[in-house]
Amino acid sequence: MTTPRIVIVGAGIGGLTLAIELRRRGLEPQVYEQAEELREVGAAVALSANATRFLRDRLGVGDAMAESSAVVDGLIFRDGRSGEAIGRLLSGEEYHRRCGAPYYGIHRADLQQILSGRLGAEGLHLGKRLVSVDDSGAAARLHFADGEVVEADLVIGADGARSLLRTHVVGYDDARFSGSFGWRGIVPRAHLDLLPDPEAIQFWMGPSGHLLHYPIGNGDHNFLLVKRLKGPWPQQAWLDSGADDEHVRAFAGWHPAVLQMIGAVPGGDKWGLFQRPPLHSWSKGRITLLGDAAHALVPHHGQGANQSIEDAIVLADCLLSGPADGNDWDTARRVYQERRLERTRKVQIASITTADVLHLPDGPRADARNVRLGGPRAWDRHLAWIHEFVADAGSGAVAALAGSAR
Repeated sequence: MTTPRIVIVGAGIGGLTLAIELRRRGLEPQVYEQAEELREVGAAVALSANATRFLRDRLGVGDAMAESSAVVDGLIFRDGRSGEAIGRLLSGEEYHRRCGAPYYGIHRADLQQILSGRLGAEGLHLGKRLVSVDDSGAAARLHFADGEVVEADLVIGADGARSLLRTHVVGYDDARFSGSFGWRGIVPRAHLDLLPDPEAIQFWMGPSGHLLHYPIGNGDHNFLLVKRLKGPWPQQAWLDSGADDEHVRAFAGWHPAVLQMIGAVPGGDKWGLFQRPPLHSWSKGRITLLGDAAHALVPHHGQGANQSIEDAIVLADCLLSGPADGNDWDTARRVYQERRLERTRKVQIASITTADVLHLPDGPRADARNVRLGGPRAWDRHLAWIHEFVADAGSGAVAALAGSAR
């Protein structure tokens, strides 16, 4: 039997997860990454139980994760100006018991190193920027900036929110500005003596903006400060620049703990928060999308990396549910899409609408939100469906589902 040629474009979290899982189960995927080295991009990531269960149980990196991460001890919603705790949802122990796996904060670079170390150097090609793809012949031909051309029987586009392979599948660049932008930063815990509940993930809410932060490894805290835009955003620019103190001035009057955290780093770069509309088809020819390339999210639920990991596990299960020679990968990819489409669409919609909820002006609607978030059913109503989800539940039925799709 001929070994199928599988190429994964992108060595981010989703691409590495898929490569590890496919190799663990006998295939030989090749991963092509445009960066010369795997380095910090996006500062940090919050990994919820719907992803950490697979990093622990499938990929075998649970110990390394625990060593490099901080355990998130609960989720708290606060008033951004008074600091009042509006809602406290699950301690770390309760979370683990309810969801079956831990909630971690980790430097993104540390996570990439853990995953790339698990994969190994063989089959990982760095400094390979994809410039075009030709899928019209007997194999897909991937053209890289250094002149190399690679042929593949199956190409997985795990190349992120600015995916070239998504443009190939869709036919145009469909990025949409969400109406908000943000500043990112990492602050040592020692600089945050005003911060209450430092081990929790917290949302500080206020009119037209919010602060999200959580602990990560090495005693640091990662934050994302989000502001609703008043005025135009540079056309399709993912990054803009501003004054070093713009973020502090934009949140003048907020709680001293907020100002201490965001003031610990210069503002400078501002990140436009873009999303991609849900697709009807994740595949075209031999190319299939995964993670942000398939369903880029705004970060208000912290699910970008987690959904990529879910995708990777389900795609691996589908590809390996039948003959591992590529004879029926059309069916496998169709089943993968069927299993993931509704889930990721729902998470996309929840992520974009969360900003509207967090940014409510003072008044009856904000008061009603606070009652809901502080109520006894807040977890079950708003977050359990994300964190308690088990993406491979019923995976033994994948082959039967594939059979019914033929």
